[in-house]
Amino acid sequence: MSLRPIPFASRNAVAAVPLRLSPGDGEEDARRPLPFEGKPAAREDLPYRVELWDDTKSRVDQVLAVTVNASIGYAAYYAATREHPTRYITLRHKGSIVSRWNGPAH
Repeated sequence: MSLRPIPFASRNAVAAVPLRLSPGDGEEDARRPLPFEGKPAAREDLPYRVELWDDTKSRVDQVLAVTVNASIGYAAYYAATREHPTRYITLRHKGSIVSRWNGPAH
């Protein structure tokens, strides 16, 4: 059995590289494409964003999740409020803020 990296369709791919387990006999021709291989979805196709803001609430430090589905977006938002309870977190749909977590008031 051998491990070989699966090529990404984009040069802007993240550092995590999925690996495919295959027999070590070199049968490259019989390779079927994986379901997640292919062209990544465009940003405008993923309207829900979970954003983690800096301490002054003036800029987004990190986008934690991007999704097409509202319920997945809310689940990611809820998880972010539990992971970062003292930070300002927003759930955004396109340009509008759907929900916000201000953290505890001190």
